[in-house]
Amino acid sequence: MHQHLKVATGKWKQISRYCPLDLYSGNKQRMYFALKSLLQEAQNNLKIFKNGELIYGCKDARSPATDWSELAHHLKPFFFPSNGLASGPHCTRAVIRELVRVLTRVLLSGSDKGRAGALKLGPGAQGPCVCEASAFSRSLHRQGSSSLERSGLPKGCLLYRALQVQMLDLLDIEGLYPLYRRVEQYLEQFPEQRKTLQVDGPYDEAFYQKLLDLSTEDDGTVAFALRKVQQYRVAMTAKDCSIMIALSPCLQDASSDQRPVVLSSRSRFAFSVSVLDLDLKPYESIPHQYKLDGKIVNYYSRAVHAKDADMVSTRLKESKDCTLVLHKV
Repeated sequence: MHQHLKVATGKWKQISRYCPLDLYSGNKQRMYFALKSLLQEAQNNLKIFKNGELIYGCKDARSPATDWSELAHHLKPFFFPSNGLASGPHCTRAVIRELVRVLTRVLLSGSDKGRAGALKLGPGAQGPCVCEASAFSRSLHRQGSSSLERSGLPKGCLLYRALQVQMLDLLDIEGLYPLYRRVEQYLEQFPEQRKTLQVDGPYDEAFYQKLLDLSTEDDGTVAFALRKVQQYRVAMTAKDCSIMIALSPCLQDASSDQRPVVLSSRSRFAFSVSVLDLDLKPYESIPHQYKLDGKIVNYYSRAVHAKDADMVSTRLKESKDCTLVLHKV
């Protein structure tokens, strides 16, 4: 829904086909589709650097075909180092395909042998379901497929861990805002309690332990409201963090490097994965999130209503004969 508002306000030219449910599904086919969609419409959500220089990012004024051709030119020596792969659309598709496969494998990799973390929130062995609005879902429907194997994320991989934290947000902003107002009203009466309640930190072990209480039954207390507010802040931080993947070509017999290795069709890469932008979302940002959510929902509702009205009008215009029959009751 946010995509519709961004396009309407001129921030982006067209709606991205990327759906986070596809990326977090753990299903390689859906993840491949999500990453490829990000490459088609990066929208500042995906950047690629080569030796520290930005070679691919959000260039809204250019066509994806032009950007993909340049990206393939940069990356071809890494994925097809010696086979003389010709240039042109075939070469571009081959390089992009290999890049997406490698990224998918890296995102599904884990180092703790499937050991689950302390938060027991996620979708278990299965990933999130397919979103009906997802371009992948529509593509699946066109192909005549009604079901898809739900692979789920390995518990040791970074996406699984991020998803657990994101799912601390059990109420969404509409359910959370009244609880935020409860905390605000309490702090207006007792401002000296702000430090005692750890509203602004410190974010230590005691703060973390409070996050583990996932009860949803509201007992009317300030403690319950504040716990949900803090869980929401942590979840929003995980939803807006950045993942950095570093790939470095390595020789077949390279064994001294302790970094994990991922294989492509003709190359192998040592890789590392890091998480950035983990500063906790400010407590004061909640009213802004509430207002933004209202704008997103209102615009989407109006846009969908207008679209439905246009469709009905078109159908009436296309109908040549219309007979209204009234029966006495």
